[in-house]
Amino acid sequence: MKQEKTLSVFDRYLSLFVILCMILGAYLGIKFPSAVNVLSRWSVAQVSIPIAIVLWIMIFPMMVQIDFDRLKEIRNSPTALWITLVVNWLIKPFSMYLIAVLFFRFVFGRFISPDVAQGYIAGAVLLGAAPCTAMVFVWSYLSGGDPNYTLVQVAVNDLVVILAYAPIVKFLLNLNKMVVPYSTVFFSVIIYVVIPVTLGYLFRKWALKNKGEEWLENVFVRDMKNITIIGLLLTLIVIFMFQGEKIYNNPKDILLIIIPLVIQTYFIFGIGFVFTRIFKVRYEYAAPATMVGASNFFELAVATAIILFGLGSPATLATVVGVLVEVPVMLSLVAIMKRSRNLYAAYEPKKVFAPEELSTNIAYKDIENDRKDN
Repeated sequence: MKQEKTLSVFDRYLSLFVILCMILGAYLGIKFPSAVNVLSRWSVAQVSIPIAIVLWIMIFPMMVQIDFDRLKEIRNSPTALWITLVVNWLIKPFSMYLIAVLFFRFVFGRFISPDVAQGYIAGAVLLGAAPCTAMVFVWSYLSGGDPNYTLVQVAVNDLVVILAYAPIVKFLLNLNKMVVPYSTVFFSVIIYVVIPVTLGYLFRKWALKNKGEEWLENVFVRDMKNITIIGLLLTLIVIFMFQGEKIYNNPKDILLIIIPLVIQTYFIFGIGFVFTRIFKVRYEYAAPATMVGASNFFELAVATAIILFGLGSPATLATVVGVLVEVPVMLSLVAIMKRSRNLYAAYEPKKVFAPEELSTNIAYKDIENDRKDN
């Protein structure tokens, strides 16, 4: 069984750091709106370059740990990948729509107008139809998931996003003449996945050639493990700088949006968790399978909401709240997965002894038998 990941000084107080960075980011956004306006201009097809940079810092150490030579082994364990696809594309978008309609039209109907409710439903659907891409590497890493399998799951889901994201959103919202932001989808995948994966691959290749595998797996991984958390905190500061004023001006609606999003996240995680147990998936593959479905590609959802509905729309606000919900809830799911690891112990592959190990083991048993006879 793999050694459980630790976070050193960040481990105990990570949730506190997350909250403080959210508050700091929102404060900076409100206090220095001109700086936010300058940063917001650095984008490609509504994909933010500043957010991409801090995301690269966050996921780069994990990209370096991906061994591309082992990717062919994934075909021997396809079950977790199928679970991810079924949960992400046959269950998650539709359950998000139903939960959003239930809460925004009925449960909270007397607190918000029908037009605002429709906007919140649209934002929720944009989140539900976009499975996580970049952040899932963090959740998989923290929960002890296999980085190679995580990459495969992300890559396959990215292909499906390009083909299915717009049609599913259009079907659920019944939007006439919807402007399909394919450029946003395309550049999001390139910037948030292809570039960091390529950089990680090139660095790994250089390190193996010049430093050796022992340095890469022990020294580099040991020294860089906190960079992931630092990148996560920087990402939160930057994101909340962009959205701080919007959150500050809508405190009541923020709470109303949070409730169905949290329910949806735990619901989808629960489905993935049950499926991985039913089909006896190894823990290292089960962890990313549950995390991909539960988390959202909020960068894509926010950008799409801005394109379709405008920066000040209820739909955009709902996607922004998705960012607010994402990190604390996903950290709780990471904790649940880590505590549940023993439940997957029976699914680990049986150890196959090498001939010399087998002979030593047999000799040891013979000695034990002789000792008992005497």
